[in-house]
Amino acid sequence: MAILEPLYEKSCSCPVCKNNFTSQKVRSRFVKIKGYDTDFLPFYDSDESNPIFYYIQVCPQCGFSFSEEFSPYFPPGSKEQIDEKITSQWKPRDFGRKRSRNEAIQTYKLAVYSALLKKEKHVSIAGLYMRLAWLYRNGGDKTQEQRFMKLAAHEYVESYSSGDYQGTQISETRLLYLIAELSRKTGSDGQAIKFFSKVIEQQSRSLEPGIIDMARERWHEMRESRRQTC
Repeated sequence: MAILEPLYEKSCSCPVCKNNFTSQKVRSRFVKIKGYDTDFLPFYDSDESNPIFYYIQVCPQCGFSFSEEFSPYFPPGSKEQIDEKITSQWKPRDFGRKRSRNEAIQTYKLAVYSALLKKEKHVSIAGLYMRLAWLYRNGGDKTQEQRFMKLAAHEYVESYSSGDYQGTQISETRLLYLIAELSRKTGSDGQAIKFFSKVIEQQSRSLEPGIIDMARERWHEMRESRRQTC
C-alpha cells in the first residue's frame, strides 16, 4: 500500500505568460495546528506540513509570483512593467518542489515585488509581508521580523483608509485588530491603543467576539504597563 505524502502537486497557470506548471501544496489531513500567536500566526507540528511555505506559486518561465488571493485583473501597463522588471532579468528557477524556510522566504519576496508592480490591493500586500514576518519569527530573525511587521502594519492601515479589504476574506474587526497588534509588537504604542479602541467599539455589532476579547486584553495590558512606567 502506497504511503500518502504530506505534499501533492497542484496544477497552475501563470496569469502573465500563460505557462502551465506545478506547485506543491500540503494535504489538509496533514495540517495540524497546535495554537496561534497573538497576530494569528498558526503553530504547526512541523515545517514539512506548514502550508505557509507553499502559499506562493512561482512561474518558472517568467518569474511572476502570486497567491490565490491575487486579483485576476492587471491594470494597464502592469504586465509591461512585470516583463521589464522581472521577466527580462529572470533566471529560470523551479520552486515546484519541497521548500526550505529560506526558499519559502524567497517566494514571498518575489510575490511582494510582483504584487507591487501589478498594483495589488493593500490588503493582499499586507498579507504577504505578514507571512514573511512569521517565517522570520519562526527562524529566530527578530530584525527581519520587525521590518516586515512594520511594512504589514503600514499596508493594513492603507487598506483600512482606502477600504480595499471590503469584499475579501478579512473582516473590518480583524483588520483593525491586526493594525493594533502589529503596532504594539513594533513599538508604536499610540497607534496600537487607538486601533485596539476601534476594535472594542465594535463589540455590539461584531460577529467575532473572540477578537474583541483579545483586543480588550491587549488594551488593558498596555494601559497597565503605561501606568507602571509613569
